[in-house]
Amino acid sequence: MSDFSRLSLNSATTKYWTLEQVIDGCVRTGIPAIGPWRDRVAEVGTERAAKLISNAGLRVSSLCRGGFLTASDQEGREAAVQDNRAAILEAEILGTGELFLVVGGLPAGDRDIVAARQRVADRLGELVPFATEHGVRLVLEPLHPMYAADRALLSTLGQALDLAAPYPAAAVGVAVDTFHVWWDPQLREQIARAGRENRIASYQVCDFNMPIAADALLSRGIMGDGVIDFATITGWVADAGYTGDIEVEIFNQQIWDNPGDELLETIKNRYASLVLPWAKR
Repeated sequence: MSDFSRLSLNSATTKYWTLEQVIDGCVRTGIPAIGPWRDRVAEVGTERAAKLISNAGLRVSSLCRGGFLTASDQEGREAAVQDNRAAILEAEILGTGELFLVVGGLPAGDRDIVAARQRVADRLGELVPFATEHGVRLVLEPLHPMYAADRALLSTLGQALDLAAPYPAAAVGVAVDTFHVWWDPQLREQIARAGRENRIASYQVCDFNMPIAADALLSRGIMGDGVIDFATITGWVADAGYTGDIEVEIFNQQIWDNPGDELLETIKNRYASLVLPWAKR
């Protein structure tokens, strides 16, 4: 029997399911944790979402997402801080200590990436005390460089760790998402560094499909469908001391269009064969 005790389903993987359907699917297929997105939580309300998840016997591995901190105007900066504070409170109510931050890309018409990255650092400094007060760790997620302009100016794990460095590990962590970081020639060293610094807050797995979809956001696949070496990366994460949940997060139109229960069984099978054997060292 495979051990699925660390497996978590990110709700984006079953895009067309309501939160209740995601919860029911996890219960039916024996997946013990869920990583909800805020839009699904908002549909039922945070308090009710927390009760639904808890009553089903599931745990919340993380909340997606806060971030988008690069606005250059005062109104945009204030709106970003307000939204992220709301997300922190939602994470607290849901019972997870991990709030993902997708930091944002370049504002429209802006080409100064250096200044935009500094604004991310500045906003992070504003948010850390509030998050710490509520027992929530801000999780910096580096995204693949093809998303630097519109989604995340953090492209490498090393950049995320440098941004986290001024703060305690309990306040700011990093996510290792195979889709986004598999290509990085410094990945082994940076995962080891993240382990030494106790900053690995989440390990997310999905594959990098080729060819790239017309909408690059939808190029993620089920483990084994693309080019990623899960044995090697999972082994590095295990060697770094990470023993937390392993989330499956997939954005893919074909996968979204297929029956959800079949998808969850496939995810479990691929997890058992491609990820789990290397998750412990």
